[in-house]
Formats: sequence, C-alpha cells, structure tokens
Amino acid sequence: MKIKVDFDLCESNALCEAMAPEVFELDDDDYLQLKTDETTDENVENVKRAVAACPRAAISLTE
Repeated sequence: MKIKVDFDLCESNALCEAMAPEVFELDDDDYLQLKTDETTDENVENVKRAVAACPRAAISLTE
C-alpha cells in the first residue's frame, strides 16, 4: 500500500513519528518527512496505527 500525507492538513505533532519512526520523521524545521511511501510487512501495522491516530486525518493509505 502507498502512504499519502496531506501536508496542508498536517500539524507536525509527531504522533505518527512516535508510532512508526521507520516511516515518518520531523525534520529540523518540524516538518513531516516520509522516509518511504510504501508499506512493508514489517511496518504496515505501525503505519495503520499512525493513520488512525492522526488528529487531522492527514495520513492515508491507498492500494
């Protein structure tokens, strides 16, 4: 699955980074960066939790 982020909605609160640090990180300016836009068998559950926890629904998964 592909990971999509609506950067206009993202508040960079780092909940996603806490849940899936292998995929999400805040840069030095506190902007969200994607380390990858693909899920793997190893990270898919963490990414799904990050999607569910995003307070602005800025993260989504697509097939």
